[in-house]
Amino acid sequence: MVHEWALAEAIVKTVTSIALKKGIVRVRSVHVVLGELQSIDRDILKYAINELKKGTVMEDAEVFFEEEKAEFKCLNCNHKWGLNSVRELVNPDIKESIHFVPEVVHAFIKCPKCGSLDYEIVKGRGVWIKSITMSGEDRR
Repeated sequence: MVHEWALAEAIVKTVTSIALKKGIVRVRSVHVVLGELQSIDRDILKYAINELKKGTVMEDAEVFFEEEKAEFKCLNCNHKWGLNSVRELVNPDIKESIHFVPEVVHAFIKCPKCGSLDYEIVKGRGVWIKSITMSGEDRR
């Protein structure tokens, strides 16, 4: 829960900072991408953003979330797979560890084709702002 509040704070600060630099008085919408490996609780994140955006240029903005599914590529056999193909290996304690440090996934999951631990995370980690819709330049 603390993790979601920290992310919400970073999102609100980033969006308001961009808006202020551009002289924008109103942010209409923000589109945020959540990597699957982060295991972000959307309800908590949305609530936190809604609380933190009060009194800012983001106050009336709609916030949209999109999940980017995790994708891995084995560097040994070139096999690509998603987290859903190894979901049974990810218990709640492991998922919590991955939530804070996605790179630890290597300690818990192997390539389902060859068993190698030598793979890269191609997609599905991190949280980022995909787009911001703004209106109303400040003409003071």
